[in-house]
Amino acid sequence: MRLIRITLLLLIVSSIGFSQNNSYKTTIEVDGVCKMCKKRIEKACLKTKGVKFAVWNVKTHELNLIYNPNKVDLEAIKANIAAVGHDTNTLKAPEEVYVQLDACCKYRDPKVVEDHND
Repeated sequence: MRLIRITLLLLIVSSIGFSQNNSYKTTIEVDGVCKMCKKRIEKACLKTKGVKFAVWNVKTHELNLIYNPNKVDLEAIKANIAAVGHDTNTLKAPEEVYVQLDACCKYRDPKVVEDHND
């Protein structure tokens, strides 16, 4: 009976350790200018199956991600970000989505960017 308990415990511990090793950490560049952009970008990522962590920095435009590559690839995450109106380092958001962003979120407009840097 004791041997069975030890075996079960080892199986549980090894399966927990294995699932944690399936996560990748990466950083990508995502365009945006304000806290509304931050919320939109992070929400698009976190709604993506397989993304465990997403934090975008307003000043550096860096998006820190932790995701499971067995469930989602990086290009699918970038596609979801573009689908809500934000450009990534390799994928541009469709113009028809970008134009629907709030006026303060128009990161392609130099005047808006300048206003946020003041």
